[in-house]
Amino acid sequence: MRVVSLVPSLTEAVAVSAPGVLAGATDWCTHPADLGDAVRVGGTKNPDVRAVVELRPDLVIANEEENRAPDLEALRAAGLEVLVTEIRDLPQALAELDRVLVGALGLERPQWLDRAEEAWAAVEPVGDLTAFVPVWRRPWMVLGRDTFAGDLLARLGVRNAYAGHPERYPRVPAQELAASGCDLVVLPDEPYAFTAHDGPEAFPGLRAALVSGRHLTWYGPSLAEAPRVLAAALTAQTV
Repeated sequence: MRVVSLVPSLTEAVAVSAPGVLAGATDWCTHPADLGDAVRVGGTKNPDVRAVVELRPDLVIANEEENRAPDLEALRAAGLEVLVTEIRDLPQALAELDRVLVGALGLERPQWLDRAEEAWAAVEPVGDLTAFVPVWRRPWMVLGRDTFAGDLLARLGVRNAYAGHPERYPRVPAQELAASGCDLVVLPDEPYAFTAHDGPEAFPGLRAALVSGRHLTWYGPSLAEAPRVLAAALTAQTV
């Protein structure tokens, strides 16, 4: 079977579970480091549709949030089968991963998926905290309602202050964020690469936790270790 993945986390899930199946992946697909002969087909938001079609995959894997509907429609119009995932929380992520790997690819359920489910079932909150979670700056954008990352944080005892916002990724001025009364600001290293010197200075006096974006936002093999990695970052990796 030949698969093209337009979602970095699903690329990792497929590559780890079925080495050699991937015919194509996006420029943003960074894990695992060696994707073998997989052809790069552009970005998640601007894939080279012609390049994907020329690879003649049996299946294209996409996501309703990460990929644009017109690109997926063009792939279908070219005769390709496109599987579109929808992931807004952890149970949905686990179910969609099973649908892709077991249902669509016909694989045995991978052990890492079982380990991920077990790890999150046993997770213990790191506290009772409220935070805002920037995902971009210039302008500042934060996690809003119905986000996978927000659900993971909630399971770790960190409530998203903007979980009730009507938008999923609202733009909020830094001054408003600083005055939100939160216990901390959670700064992932993707999609914007926040660091100890780029992000915390905008919110003086507020505790900042620098976390791995891959463990906070990716749904794939990283889920198995995400509870431990995120808990350590939320409690110890602060500035």
